[in-house]
Amino acid sequence: MDYLLVLVFGLVGASLGGIVGTGSSIVPMPILVLAWGPVEAVPVMAIAAFMGNLGRVIAWYREVDWRAAGMFCLAALPCAALGVRTLLAIPAGWAEAALGIFFLAMVPGRRRLAQSGLRLSLLQLALLAAPLGFLTGIVVSTGPLQVPLFTAYGLDRGGLLGTEALASLAVYAAKVATFAASSALPGKVVLEGLVAGSSLMAGAFAGRHVVLRLAPETFRLLIDGLLVVSGLTMLWAAMR
Repeated sequence: MDYLLVLVFGLVGASLGGIVGTGSSIVPMPILVLAWGPVEAVPVMAIAAFMGNLGRVIAWYREVDWRAAGMFCLAALPCAALGVRTLLAIPAGWAEAALGIFFLAMVPGRRRLAQSGLRLSLLQLALLAAPLGFLTGIVVSTGPLQVPLFTAYGLDRGGLLGTEALASLAVYAAKVATFAASSALPGKVVLEGLVAGSSLMAGAFAGRHVVLRLAPETFRLLIDGLLVVSGLTMLWAAMR
């Protein structure tokens, strides 16, 4: 029953993530925590998120901005490994509470940024990628932060989804490698991650067909909705 619930909620989350670029890690996370506990859920989701982002890259590879993804990864990868190490040392709930508040604040912040017409350069994108990589190492997902970042760089719809997924793919690879080096990936966790990840990969392709039919403003409204849900989810996780 645990595996079935994870598959169902993973498919829902991945379909959502395939539409707005984030949410595939956040939606199934409460089920993972209930099924296997909070300590085990983080490395399980790291494996699953790697597979889910791989699915999105394959689905949108023709529209990926390889330069933007490369600059992001260059700064984010070492910081993600440092974030995993920090995760093992900080009190539980601190990072989730801070991110929950930040996600909620990003709704008006993202709209003001869009109205200002500000566009990030490749160098600015890399400078902002470093703290995001660090935060990704600590929490389950920082997709709600990465989506506005790539939006400010000038990406939208398929280009946004594919580029953000490629950047996340590399960061989650570093995260999984650090968990493995820390002996936090026993066979049971790997199996659970593969089960959850299979549903995330399937959902990435399901979401693609919806994106192709969405109006740009509807797409942006969905991103705002995900920011609100993500913020409330993080605050819920912090209070557990």
